[in-house]
Amino acid sequence: MINTIIFDLGAVLIDWNPEYLYRKIFSDEQEMRDFLSTICTPAWNEEQDAGRTLAEGTEILIAQHPEHEESIRAYYGRWEEMLNGTIEGTVDIFKKLKASGRYKIYALTNWSTETFEIAKQKFELLNWFDGLVVSGEEKIRKPFPKFYQILLDRYHVKPEEALFIDDNLRNVEAARKLGIPSIHFTSPRQLADALPEFGVEV
Repeated sequence: MINTIIFDLGAVLIDWNPEYLYRKIFSDEQEMRDFLSTICTPAWNEEQDAGRTLAEGTEILIAQHPEHEESIRAYYGRWEEMLNGTIEGTVDIFKKLKASGRYKIYALTNWSTETFEIAKQKFELLNWFDGLVVSGEEKIRKPFPKFYQILLDRYHVKPEEALFIDDNLRNVEAARKLGIPSIHFTSPRQLADALPEFGVEV
């Protein structure tokens, strides 16, 4: 019986995408995609999510790619331009789950402490959770099992009674290995259709 919902944040509830910024910087779409796949990569960003400072991460990358210094500095210097508000369909689901009173609702997110401070000022929904576990604060991130375990232990959640929702299949598979039922999120509509499969009614 599911009594706990655990949401990822970026690309599930909050519309965050580096392409929103870099389309302003690169006139060529393929050049932008190459930059984000080979220089300011998700793996590099995840090091900041796991606790490395933005300044350190930026300087390490500039030392490796000095010819791209301006574009690299933009990643965190203009980070807010990667935000495009909330994903309203998912927010609606969140509100209905919370209003039902049947579920504790938590967030488990890979997010730099520094940029999360900006997000907290912008998004009221970050105050709606019963608890949040942020990788930058814990100095560990998804998909490492210890990160999931922090949430389970801190809030006394039984894995089999929780439902985890994340857009990254790698993170979903890691949760499943810990015995946490999980949904690989692709859209609000798909999420609404999937929830009843776990006995969760919206």
